[in-house]
Amino acid sequence: MTPAESRCSGCRFFLWALLAMVLLGALGAAIRFLPDRPVTYADPLEHFKYGSTGGERNMGFPYWLWQVLPDVCPEMLPGKGYASLGFIYEPGHDLPVGMSKRRHMGIDRVFLNCAVCHTSTVRTAPDARPMLVAGMPANQLDLMAFQKFVEQCVNDRRFTPAQVVPRIEEKAGGLGLLDKQVIYPLGIYLMRDGVAGLLGRLRFIHAQADWGPGRVDTFNSAKAIFGAPFEQLPKEELVGVADFPAIWNQGKKQGMQLHWDGNNDSVKERNLSAAFGTGATPRLIDHAAMARIEAWIATATPPEFGKYYPIDRTLAAHGARIYAQTCAACHGRSGSDFSGAYVGKVTPIEQIGTDRGRLDSYTLQLAQNQGMLYSADPKYRFTHFRKTYGYANAPLDGIWLRAPYLHNGSVPTLWDLLQPAAQRHKAFYRGNDLYDPRHLGFVADQPVSQGRRLFAYDTRIPGNRNTGHEGAAYGTTLPDADKWALLEYLKTF
Repeated sequence: MTPAESRCSGCRFFLWALLAMVLLGALGAAIRFLPDRPVTYADPLEHFKYGSTGGERNMGFPYWLWQVLPDVCPEMLPGKGYASLGFIYEPGHDLPVGMSKRRHMGIDRVFLNCAVCHTSTVRTAPDARPMLVAGMPANQLDLMAFQKFVEQCVNDRRFTPAQVVPRIEEKAGGLGLLDKQVIYPLGIYLMRDGVAGLLGRLRFIHAQADWGPGRVDTFNSAKAIFGAPFEQLPKEELVGVADFPAIWNQGKKQGMQLHWDGNNDSVKERNLSAAFGTGATPRLIDHAAMARIEAWIATATPPEFGKYYPIDRTLAAHGARIYAQTCAACHGRSGSDFSGAYVGKVTPIEQIGTDRGRLDSYTLQLAQNQGMLYSADPKYRFTHFRKTYGYANAPLDGIWLRAPYLHNGSVPTLWDLLQPAAQRHKAFYRGNDLYDPRHLGFVADQPVSQGRRLFAYDTRIPGNRNTGHEGAAYGTTLPDADKWALLEYLKTF
């Protein structure tokens, strides 16, 4: 072989070797960065609690950033870790109920799913183990406090690669060179920018009083999607805080006017609208995963009161007659039979008389704007949102677990709801999971529960009024003996 031929052969070998390295590098990058794979669960209930809606693609926290954030800014939390904000951890899980994980863009990402707002615990006695109940309102979750914690911590001077990456490396048991030098430092800066953009749109929360646990301002958050100029909106629009609802038996509720104000009668649209709260925008939502959640909530039922507490069947029978005369037309014949002339229909605000903040926050303009969501996909486009002028009469399945009561959670127990507004508590504590089986509600006269300070709810704050739902039509004029009988019957729901 001549020297020239030898040089050409060497060049070809070098080029082939270079090409092989490029291909291997591309393959490695593809294996690392292309997968879009959620953690999945075969069991429908586990999928509800931990399955993805697709929101991690858009809003997801890098998994290890989520894990170390409480260690970076511990003094910004009311207690130890996310549990102090009302997140619930089950044994054997490193993420709370209502948080999913997805491998996306080369990293594990986590974010909230539907269960975070619709799962809580109940204790039947002070020393009893908490019982997890999926589908009930998340009456312990302080979503506003969580939002403010993330915003404050991510904007803190300690939230830098130099301080955060070593914590991640320690907690993870080591990091690869790429993760240590590139992925997580970049993730820290991207998370700071992402949180600033998101919470910039949600700036209205800083103009509101603290929501407290179990509550959210759903539709002012929806206005943020459309870039609402909150500083220019009428003040009556700015306080739309309401309780998380229960979501059992959705299949039976198709065609009823849904949400607290009855602004939509399509269960499908209700679910897709709620998915926005989990970051599942039209472009990124995982429709197959959402379909599994919808299938579960369509037939999910609440736990029976009678499995945990005794029911006086004779007294309940007397209460059933009172309920049939006073309540059934608006709320259904029972906790499983939702038939009634006014069930799922809206009662005008002048008649129901409850706080109108949530009603006024949902505007005609917002209803029109929502029609543009999913506009590129006619199959999912919203067509059922309407502005109403009152609150919807909801079925009462699992009513014993829906405390506090009224749309804004301003009345701690069903016994209090049966009293005239002047006799209801002006202030009480929210966030307890210890149950009061006599009055039907969570214990609301204690400032601390299991070492966690509870939220003091003040009915004098705008949006928090506990008036309305009173008079002969609502049972508040009944003799006490009949009220106790009515409560006994409601225990069967």
